Amino acid sequence: MTVAPSSAAASTAPTPASPYDRADWASAFRNVSLELSDEAVVAACGTVPAELSGTLYRNGPGRLERDGHWVHHPFDGDGMITALRFDAGGVHLSNRFVRTEGWQAEEQAGRFLYRGVFGTPKPGGPLANAFDLRLKNIANTHVVRLGDQLLALWEASSPHALDPVSLETRGLSLLDGVLKPGEAFSAHPRFEPGHHGDRRMVTFGVKAGPRSTIRLMEFAASGPDAGRLIADSQHSFGGFAFLHDFAITPNWAVFLQNAIDFNPLPYLLGRKGAAQCLKSRPGARGQFWLIPRQDGAFAGQEPRILEAPEGFVFHHLNAWEDGDAVVVDSIFYADFPSIGPDQDFREVDFDRIPEGLLERSRLDLASGSVTTTRLSERTCEFAMVPPARVGLESRYAWMAVAERERGNDPLQALMKLDLASGEQRVWSAAPRGFVSEPVMVPRPGATAEDDGWVLCLVWNGARCASDLVILEAGTMAEQAVLELPLAIPHGLHGSWVGAPLQSDSAA
Repeated sequence: MTVAPSSAAASTAPTPASPYDRADWASAFRNVSLELSDEAVVAACGTVPAELSGTLYRNGPGRLERDGHWVHHPFDGDGMITALRFDAGGVHLSNRFVRTEGWQAEEQAGRFLYRGVFGTPKPGGPLANAFDLRLKNIANTHVVRLGDQLLALWEASSPHALDPVSLETRGLSLLDGVLKPGEAFSAHPRFEPGHHGDRRMVTFGVKAGPRSTIRLMEFAASGPDAGRLIADSQHSFGGFAFLHDFAITPNWAVFLQNAIDFNPLPYLLGRKGAAQCLKSRPGARGQFWLIPRQDGAFAGQEPRILEAPEGFVFHHLNAWEDGDAVVVDSIFYADFPSIGPDQDFREVDFDRIPEGLLERSRLDLASGSVTTTRLSERTCEFAMVPPARVGLESRYAWMAVAERERGNDPLQALMKLDLASGEQRVWSAAPRGFVSEPVMVPRPGATAEDDGWVLCLVWNGARCASDLVILEAGTMAEQAVLELPLAIPHGLHGSWVGAPLQSDSAA
């Protein structure tokens, strides 16, 4: 495991061969068989910073196979929450499956009973799957703290509430009546640092169709009012909306509607999952949809619509305002990456799927023009800025990247990127380690943007288990590695909640 700085200049040296063994990467796809409670974990090397006090929560698929049948895509796996608690007594690990209705029914039956959105069929072929449009809420995408609830999120339906300490499932949450049963609720909220006073969780839900409706919601995120809805609006747009993420500024919620179509017929006939029926329109451009926030300077105005660059976006890094412009940093793919019905996700050819590259779009609201700049040539995903800079211009960002400087590979390294100079500092887990989403935790009382730590779960192919890696955020120097007594499959999103449980920082 190494760390090295580099300049923004492109290398003229030949791109090296892939530094990983596919068997190491694929070994992370497995069922989790243990549920641990407050299991003490010690550093295998280095020292855990004494100032780290709080909980790192992670969510991701924990069950990928039943009765000999594997999910077609890991995103169809049942959600499992992992919690790593830091305090004066050390580090303690807990993990629990989210006891969704579907998880409980399939545990009892010992087989799949529901189709997966990303292509997992029920046993029995197309006839058994045709016209079965039930959705299993798998609660596997994100986990955040809001008020006295820990929320396991899956964007196609309502969140599940869990006890933030024991991780026991309390049940579906409609957030004190804010949501209707089954209403879509994003799995990618943004926690802003106080653009309009107290901290807020800003999030959305989408009702997709020939015309799509976005419901924009803002909740108090700290103090005695945490969890209270304080802003709520709905806006309709033309076209089918496929939106996983968005970005915010003090005045705007920024969405990028990808140029994508949805043909439901193969889904209705039981031949594909719903997500497999999405297809990019060749040569077409998407749109930026800018919705005014209710407490911002443009409250009450109509949304702004601007043409987006070519490409497909799952995740945004951040957005901010610069005079009459809104600047949005996003991870662009040349096309919608998917796994076809006849492909095995464990054998995916990374050279044949598009790579994610960080690009900056400058949206001039006066002229309606959009200009784009490439920020890095390195394959990346799961990027974040310091929690205090969400919605504001930030100097630094942290992200998961490929080991190679160019070319598409699994994510094996973590990178700190200076967004002003282009300088990069990279910590590598290669050749046998594979990283997940990094979470940047500011040092208590920090004034510098990069003063703190980066926490990341790493799949260790040599141990066939997971490690927690703690890096110094400024230098990316390794502080500690904790070898966990648990094998956690490649996951999705997570968050840090400082002690006392008040300061969520959602990646």
